[in-house]
Amino acid sequence: MQISTIAIIGGLGKTGGRVAERLRERGIAIRAASRSTTPRFDWQDRDTWHGALEGVSAAYVTFQPDLAVEWAAEAIAAFAEVAIKAGVEHIVLLSGRGEDGAVRSEEKLKATGIGYTVLRASWFNQNFSEGAFLDGLLQGKLALPAGDVPEPFVDVDDIADVAVACLTDPRHRNRTYELSGPRALTFRQAVSEIAKASGRTIGYETVPIDAFIAEMTAYGLPREATDLLHELFTQVLDGRNSPVMDGVNQILGRQPKDFSDYARQTAATGIWSIQS
Repeated sequence: MQISTIAIIGGLGKTGGRVAERLRERGIAIRAASRSTTPRFDWQDRDTWHGALEGVSAAYVTFQPDLAVEWAAEAIAAFAEVAIKAGVEHIVLLSGRGEDGAVRSEEKLKATGIGYTVLRASWFNQNFSEGAFLDGLLQGKLALPAGDVPEPFVDVDDIADVAVACLTDPRHRNRTYELSGPRALTFRQAVSEIAKASGRTIGYETVPIDAFIAEMTAYGLPREATDLLHELFTQVLDGRNSPVMDGVNQILGRQPKDFSDYARQTAATGIWSIQS
């Protein structure tokens, strides 16, 4: 398969940056595209789309803020049409497990006729070290509206390895994979493993969803963001996604990283240490 430049839409994100790094290591030209790159890419400015896609053979696509938002499906369909006109042959779309809105976006992508691979991922391990949960861990207590429903957290390094394989191996075209870690943990159990790995006392508190949303609104989050959080902590975390899936093993021929290994390796970087 002839591979020219690959576009990374969301090239500075948790997975996009890692995908870009791996492709560069393989000698494959990449074009990382986001609101702060040249060419610029913005999901809400369609005039930026063609420039980011012109002259590329494939694209790894992450959608902001999330495929579950109301306008995502139509945007994905329009994006795919622009990609086809630009000569793009294959899109690898990062999606979410158990999100009805994400499924609508996936179906819109497939209906355009472009080559696709859909990667439905569980919640990321790195949300605890590179995302919204980090501040709570540093303060000594994470409080979320997530109770005893287990989630098979997946490592973003595994997602990046999977995405690179799908971008470079045509056997993965026109397929949908579900990616998870090797075991499911509750958020309380995940925080306990982080505390053990970092040698700190870190608590976990389950808070009511309405109180959580009210607090996020008070912090200034817009309605679209709080609606998304409500869906993620109710629909997505209602148990539908607790089963462990074998997408990583299907594609890479190995088991995904266990959360305890992630916690140990991340703790060694000092990210969860209290800075004096």
